[in-house]
Amino acid sequence: MHNFTASSKEFVEYLQIEKNASRYTVKYYQNDLEIFFGFLDQEGITSLYEVDQRVVRLFLTSLYEQQLSRRSVSRKVSCLRSFYRFLERENQRITNPFTHVSLPKATRPIPGFLYMEELEKLFEVSDMTDALGQRDQAILETLYGTGMRVSECQGLLIGDIDFSIGTMLINGKGRKERYVPFGRFAEIALETYINEGRKTLLSKAKLTSNAVFLNSRGAPLTARGMRLILNKLVDKAALTVHVHPHKLRHTFATHLLNEGADLRSVQELLGHESLTSTQIYTHVTKDHLRKVYMNSHPRANEQ
Repeated sequence: MHNFTASSKEFVEYLQIEKNASRYTVKYYQNDLEIFFGFLDQEGITSLYEVDQRVVRLFLTSLYEQQLSRRSVSRKVSCLRSFYRFLERENQRITNPFTHVSLPKATRPIPGFLYMEELEKLFEVSDMTDALGQRDQAILETLYGTGMRVSECQGLLIGDIDFSIGTMLINGKGRKERYVPFGRFAEIALETYINEGRKTLLSKAKLTSNAVFLNSRGAPLTARGMRLILNKLVDKAALTVHVHPHKLRHTFATHLLNEGADLRSVQELLGHESLTSTQIYTHVTKDHLRKVYMNSHPRANEQ
């Protein structure tokens, strides 16, 4: 009998040590493996060696019967393909039953973004005489001003910000580091918060912290805490659109492309490993492209 738990543990160690996978990737893969192992138990399959094309088809059918999205099913197949590839490397007697599994590509949703009028409303609601208001404004300016992920913003340390040259060191996915510039608005908001509001918040804590963004008790702010803060700001601004931290990242990319930034530069700023990930933002600039065309092409309008 093959030990499912032991194989899963070895695979997770491989992801963490050799692949530098983020804790989110590890968490999702562990969950996908548990679902797969649960299916094998239901089918009375006691060994990973017994899994063949027939078993794989049954597994996929069970996923579709649960009405999972194509994207969710694709991720599970990707996880299990990697898992069996790892097992193949460790044991030559096992073959990868997921090698030739093909799934229809899921249509990638067009990312939502905010218009400048909506952004302006968000930037106007924080009380800059209050420690928490200064923090909230600094979070907004940082997320929009750099396009960083909420997890990257939450993990930002004081030493990561270099005000002398206006850049931040961001620790991204897969422990990859990148430097990102920030502008005057973000600089003012961060300097105000760090020199005033952050000191007030830090004085409430029992332990010191190098984290840039702190909660009301002076402890490092969590990613969930940032989302709650953004929800409150949206309510204060009386916006009807749903705004989450990632939408500010989408907005950052969209506004840069609309103003003529090249895709390769935006890829570097976002920390995307592949240009394909960045290309999705070109879909939300079609209105802008039409305006450019109408204003620039000699035969677009009657003279």
